[in-house]
Amino acid sequence: MSEGSLRGSRLGTLSYENDDRVVPAERLLVSYECPRGHATTVPFSADADEIPVLWECRCGAEALRVDHERPEDKPTRPARTHWDMLLERRTIRDLEELLDERLALLRASQRKSA
Repeated sequence: MSEGSLRGSRLGTLSYENDDRVVPAERLLVSYECPRGHATTVPFSADADEIPVLWECRCGAEALRVDHERPEDKPTRPARTHWDMLLERRTIRDLEELLDERLALLRASQRKSA
């Protein structure tokens, strides 16, 4: 047994440190209310740069900070679908020609195999 080990102690079960001279960081309690009536209080560090105006409530709704107004929604672009991206590359006429060509090839291959 090495000389540096402590006799009678088990690894990971007991810490010999204590919290005597430990000063916790300053906290700021911020209250939020959700539209369904739930109230939530979240602790933030006192030196936090930005404290969010909206917080996700436990019910899944967006809770608003008690002392603030709801921010304006940012305009969002509609999601581009595969069809939208296809129409950016080809016209309807081009797509109809491609379809006719592929159908002709398919029909020709079915005639050969029959």
